[in-house]
Amino acid sequence: MSELRWNPLLRTWTMVASNRQQRPNMPKDWCPFCPGSGKVPDDYDVYCYNNDFPALTLNPEKPDVEGSELYKVAENYGKCEVILYSPEHNKTLPQLSIEHIVKLINLWTERYKELSKDEKVKYIFEFENRGEEVGVTMPHPHGQLYAYSFLPLKIKEELDSCKEYYSEKGRCMICDMNREEKEFKERVIAENDSFIAYIPFFTDYPYGVFIVSKNHKGNFTEFTDTEKLHLAEILKGVTGAFDKLFDRLFPYMMCIHQTPVNCKEYEDSKDYYHFHIEFYPPLRDKNRIKFYASSEMGAWAACNPLSVEETAKTLREAYER
Repeated sequence: MSELRWNPLLRTWTMVASNRQQRPNMPKDWCPFCPGSGKVPDDYDVYCYNNDFPALTLNPEKPDVEGSELYKVAENYGKCEVILYSPEHNKTLPQLSIEHIVKLINLWTERYKELSKDEKVKYIFEFENRGEEVGVTMPHPHGQLYAYSFLPLKIKEELDSCKEYYSEKGRCMICDMNREEKEFKERVIAENDSFIAYIPFFTDYPYGVFIVSKNHKGNFTEFTDTEKLHLAEILKGVTGAFDKLFDRLFPYMMCIHQTPVNCKEYEDSKDYYHFHIEFYPPLRDKNRIKFYASSEMGAWAACNPLSVEETAKTLREAYER
């Protein structure tokens, strides 16, 4: 059973993907992403691998249930890909060289460009889940990419907020966030000529860093080679600082937010929306989890248990180390 089901309360789609229950438990002495597995090339730096158990597919079957006026259903059209960061099984993102991370950024860019040619695709979402605390069972360094046939609700909320702000102020909200964080200074973790990393004023995660383009650009395809190099530098630095913070592998969800594609409603989004990477790290201390509990999940009323001015200070010190 794989389809999209409409949630009329939140006006968004839920992906149903019961085929993912068929995923096997991998043997401890074998990894499909390692050279020699027969699943990937014997020689690669970074590599795009079609997900074996996708929630979205370019050849969707007819939904297994019938919809109604209230409960609509749709085919689960789209694409799910695995982005392999390295052939080395135990490497992590901050352990890769800056030159290698540039190759990863170029692969993200190429996939964004290619998948945007499909007019049914509305949003391309690159992300990484890292660590057992966020459910990762495959330690080989990798991220994922979902090409949705709809606009995910959180992205739509960000777009609508930025569009309204631009209409009222004539300025990009995220450009203004950069300006305010830079003036305040205390929440800034690092910056270079092209990117700035800070824990924003409002984040609900104690170490919820944003990496934001300092130039008003909407997606990977707009970056120069120099900007890609600077993005690689700050990505390596921030993820390395996470590991330094508690001297352990630091779990996180890394979510890349960019302009949508093939969306008439947001065809002008490059005017008011702005490339950024949001991190959701579940640790509040070395072995203490910041859980998303009833208030956060049931009411969307976020609560951060720590002051980000204090957490930014300790993460900035880890970055400098």
